[in-house]
Amino acid sequence: MTKRPVRKSSRPRARDLGVPFDGTPGPLNAITDVAGVEVGHATIIRGQGKLVVGRGPVRTGVTAILPRGKRRNSPVFAGYFALNGNGEMTGTAWVEESGFLTTPIMITNTHSVGVVRDAVIQWQVRRRQMTQPWSLPVVAETWDGRLNDINGFHVRAAHAWAALDGARTGRVVEGSVGGGTGMIGYGWKGGIGTASRRLADQAGGYTLGILVQLNCGRARELTIAGVPIGYELRPDLKARGTPERGTPELGSIIIVAATDAPLLPHQLKRIARRLTMGLARTGSVSGDGSGDLFIAFSTANPQQARDDVVSLRMLRNSRMDPLFSAAVQATEEAIVNALIAADTMTGINGERVEALPHDRLVEVMRKYNRR
Repeated sequence: MTKRPVRKSSRPRARDLGVPFDGTPGPLNAITDVAGVEVGHATIIRGQGKLVVGRGPVRTGVTAILPRGKRRNSPVFAGYFALNGNGEMTGTAWVEESGFLTTPIMITNTHSVGVVRDAVIQWQVRRRQMTQPWSLPVVAETWDGRLNDINGFHVRAAHAWAALDGARTGRVVEGSVGGGTGMIGYGWKGGIGTASRRLADQAGGYTLGILVQLNCGRARELTIAGVPIGYELRPDLKARGTPERGTPELGSIIIVAATDAPLLPHQLKRIARRLTMGLARTGSVSGDGSGDLFIAFSTANPQQARDDVVSLRMLRNSRMDPLFSAAVQATEEAIVNALIAADTMTGINGERVEALPHDRLVEVMRKYNRR
């Protein structure tokens, strides 16, 4: 296995650049602000130059999200929503049927879903963490074939295991790491981003965290804090008939929401639907070629497998509005954080995707009095 260690990036986050966002973040401003949630990455960067299928260059990886960490296998309630289904998130038929998420959530590239799915089952069997005699892992994907030798099948079971075993609470590394290594967002380098919101005490004091794998959108669509960043940074796109106007959407986005609020599956599906509004704030129109798949889970209501009857706590539907706001706000910020954290990358055949320029972003935000 060739695996690049996850780096401790010194790149700033969106708030460090003065980008204004609504809401109050948690201490880490990450999905791991929800107690017990762990995140791990395995990043594969190897080779350069001309594409030779099976050899590289390789720009890909795996990201793991463990709702209750590695030591606990208690199911969590979950809800799933597909904004546009040109993508894959395995295991969601059972999430929809049962209301439970019983495995980690994995994110990788489109052609590595199968190997990662099988690796999760092996990992669960080895650790005796099966909650039933079979496992239906949740594995999602976005396409990194513009930078990565995606048909070379470079992701192996060992990479999935490394992401799972390396998952931790605390700070989440963002940008060109894990499943987001070779991804592109709004024409700039994309990848992994995260953010969180903590509700006011009078709204329950709950935390909601978001993690995204950003690989969607066209440059002309990019909007940050209400500012048309795409048009400002790419003035060539303002003219009618520019090539991008006829370019189909070929990207995707995976969004994962976690909360400690006591929500049942139908309520978590409501949260998952609201993630679309955070995505829309950044400019996406969820084009035909985009797989925009979302899942939300709650770490509340721990359950024992042997209990025939369980007592549950449920937040009233009428008290969910602050969580809806949190979901929208944190999704918007997580997407922007993915762009801010990502580094310029050169992949197959010398294809180069630039990082979003921080200095120009700051200039444009000032121009619009949004900094």
